Amino acid sequence: MKRTSKKIQLQNVREFKSKLFDWSQQFEEIAWLDSNNYEQHYSSYDLVLAIDAHTVLQTNYNDAFDQLQRFKNEVNDYIFGYLGYDLKNDIEALTSKNLDGLDFADLYFFQPKKIFFLKGNELEIQYLKLDEQNIESDLKSISNIIKPTRADVHEVKIHKRITKPQYLEQLKKILDHIHRGDIYEVNFCQEFYAENASINPFEVYKKLNKISNPPFASFLRIDKKYVLSASPERFVRKQQQKIISQPIKGTAKRLSNRRLDQKLSQDLAQDEKERSENIMIVDLVRNDLSKTANIGSVKVEELCKVYSFDQVHQLISTIVSEVPNEIDAVTIVKSLFPMGSMTGAPKVSAMQIIEALESTKRGLYSGAIGYFTPTNDFDFNVVIRSILYNETQKYLSYSVGGAITSKSNPEKEYQECLLKAIAMKTALKN
Repeated sequence: MKRTSKKIQLQNVREFKSKLFDWSQQFEEIAWLDSNNYEQHYSSYDLVLAIDAHTVLQTNYNDAFDQLQRFKNEVNDYIFGYLGYDLKNDIEALTSKNLDGLDFADLYFFQPKKIFFLKGNELEIQYLKLDEQNIESDLKSISNIIKPTRADVHEVKIHKRITKPQYLEQLKKILDHIHRGDIYEVNFCQEFYAENASINPFEVYKKLNKISNPPFASFLRIDKKYVLSASPERFVRKQQQKIISQPIKGTAKRLSNRRLDQKLSQDLAQDEKERSENIMIVDLVRNDLSKTANIGSVKVEELCKVYSFDQVHQLISTIVSEVPNEIDAVTIVKSLFPMGSMTGAPKVSAMQIIEALESTKRGLYSGAIGYFTPTNDFDFNVVIRSILYNETQKYLSYSVGGAITSKSNPEKEYQECLLKAIAMKTALKN
């Protein structure tokens, strides 16, 4: 379907972004993807906003990737949405029977009527032809926006799904699996949740994003369901024939003292346990990429490089490959999903152990948010450091986890979880 495009040079980018986000709140389908101007190699845009669904695909995991491929091919346009973790059941002989308080669909994509792409101070607007007459009036509305009046942020009472002793007991079972040779590494997660929660998702997202300033932030609204994500991690990107995956494994806290903070960063870069976590997942990603890659094209561009964010230092590796022209984008995503950084190695064994030992269904947490382009490219984040909210059921949830290896110290792993949860916990306070 054809689109009308218009480019504008902005005078005040920060002010426009703020007004654009406020203006978007009137729509029931919103995908807001913000890099927060974090410096990175593989970035086409600083911000993308897609709003107002023209067509929609929403389904559970049964034949979900085939449905997505048909939908993408039929629409032949930009589609934005998410891949829930439990799409694993469409790929492998796996199940998901744990508690699910959020009730999100396993897969959701929409073709937006209106898209805004921002790079530097250049704004590109792409509207479907059927909506092109609204471009000028929408721009005027954005410039004149008055901050929407919605309910204030209410502090919510957060509960732990499992106690600390239960967490430590589950880690003992995981370490037993590792010592028996069932797995080398597994990402074990725990949920924090609130019932009867009443929040203003837009204001909570603003607070969360301000606290973290991550490179793969996203705000997703699907009617009364919301994802407020401060993700620092890219799952995978396709840029013409090049595939880029950037798993995160390895974490250290930040300190206000500059010298001590730099020391923590340097220590992380040399930490044998943290590096081994990362390298195991690099090997897994290399293997996954090889399923669709041209022979000999899988390469590690960066291994265990320290990237610093407002809350934590992280070890990130960048693995790339080249794929044949004729391969469909959905086939590539399916071959990599779920991401190794949120599962473990070997992947299927790790996912079986996750299902047996975690107490809640992951749903959209540790899935991916992003988009496909009409030219068969795509870009997806990893849904971590994220608050998920079902406004109808008044259920709010955020989960945190970490990679468990033979060298893991259960007490330290628990403290790392609490460190990763700080931003979400803080954003939910008045």
